[in-house]
Amino acid sequence: MTSRFQFVDDHRATYEVKRLCQVLDVNRSSYYKWLAGAEARAGRTREDRVLAEEIRRVHGESGGAYGSPRVTAELREKGHVVNEKRVARIMRTFSITGIRLRKRVRTTVPAPASGQVTDLFGRDFTATDPGRKLMGDITYLPLQGGKFLYLATVLDCFSRKVVGWSIADHMRTDLVADALRMAAGTRGSLDGAVFHSDHGAQYGSRAYADLCDQLKVTRSMGAVGTSADNAACESFHASLKRETLQGTHDYGDATTCRRTVFAWLTRYNTRRRHSTNGHLSPDAYERRHHTAKLTLAA
Repeated sequence: MTSRFQFVDDHRATYEVKRLCQVLDVNRSSYYKWLAGAEARAGRTREDRVLAEEIRRVHGESGGAYGSPRVTAELREKGHVVNEKRVARIMRTFSITGIRLRKRVRTTVPAPASGQVTDLFGRDFTATDPGRKLMGDITYLPLQGGKFLYLATVLDCFSRKVVGWSIADHMRTDLVADALRMAAGTRGSLDGAVFHSDHGAQYGSRAYADLCDQLKVTRSMGAVGTSADNAACESFHASLKRETLQGTHDYGDATTCRRTVFAWLTRYNTRRRHSTNGHLSPDAYERRHHTAKLTLAA
């Protein structure tokens, strides 16, 4: 209908409005009502274009990763009074979109010896304090020429902060052990923590069990072949590759891959807004929690 009103307006200098409305089968009073609101619509369009530029800036700073919820949170922090529905509409209108992830490669190799480890999470990936519940997984990082590096990560369930990680050209136990040792260094101690993983051979090895005992970490494992039991880690790795690969097939050489992933992990902890944290970065979320505990203790 709007296009018909516009046609009438475009040709009103040549033909009578009454005749144009009759030919196009539109109500003349409706046309005049539409015409009266033209200035307001033009104003909203100008405002949308201005906001679209700010959205592009935020979207670009995120590496093209943020959708409307995180963009809205960033805009509000910058002082803009805007709701998510409007941001989503403008992003659709101006084709400001994210990127999609390629099909993943399976990295879990079941270990028969790990069957005695029970599931202590029950798909509950939340925690009331940092350092109590950790989760980990391995993902592949494609390189040029069909080669791969492998990334093991340890996430804290409280804030989804990456407290430990390791990259190598193999998937031996050392890969996941190095990530857990880093987590222990980051937190100072993992005494009493529960670490959850899938049934990959690395996590079920005797060497990894010994390391957990040494660090006083209790192991937890989901059901064999059930990705939902470690869904939070898989979602994290999917975001990492979606936002770093940005639709390309590989990272290039190994050095570029390591640098790219390191930069993203740093940004993830310090700046990237996480929906689970109320759109705060993991570091900001933990700082707020720490401040709140100090306030209650005072």
